Amino acid sequence: MSRKATLKRKTSETDITIEINLDGCGSSDIKTQIPFFGHMLSSFAKHGLFDLRLRVKGDVEVDLHHTVEDVGLCLGTAVKKALGNKAGIIRCANASVPMMDSLATVVLDISNRPYFKFNAGPDAESITQRISVNMTEDGFDFGLVKEFMTAFANNAGVDLHLTLHYGTDIHHSIESVYKAFGKALGSAVAKDKRIKGVLSTKGKL
Repeated sequence: MSRKATLKRKTSETDITIEINLDGCGSSDIKTQIPFFGHMLSSFAKHGLFDLRLRVKGDVEVDLHHTVEDVGLCLGTAVKKALGNKAGIIRCANASVPMMDSLATVVLDISNRPYFKFNAGPDAESITQRISVNMTEDGFDFGLVKEFMTAFANNAGVDLHLTLHYGTDIHHSIESVYKAFGKALGSAVAKDKRIKGVLSTKGKL
């Protein structure tokens, strides 16, 4: 059975249409009004081997927060919908991805118990403690990364832990996060034919 989902969500702040195929090949077609954010989502799809189509219009003239958070919300909802009853999935996974001066690790459990935890190593302080002055050309910073991941975790029902071990370049640091996120989620949603039903002693997720 195909594990795909389509979702449309329109508010006074954002208008979002998203399509995802969990059993894709990593292709993406993304328009977000925030070029760096679109690049990160393309990296997420490529490394998770998801097919992702996204169209977003948001009040970016106010700030980027509404758009980024709502995309995380919609992506989480779409992933949960595509997973269905979660039968056969590996469920727990982790991935670490380096990018030049940066290293990020994502550990997650598709447990239906949403939680998000962010950790930064001492060598990452220059990125995480100076959010207001440490951002990409279009204003994307680590505060937005955390808003996106929180919204995703809450709406996908995922226990998500993110660690930025170190990083000095903001672009490299955030990109290592999104690549690790894609790889970890791709591994967690993969199926193992040895798993009968859901991988839980309770028999339900």
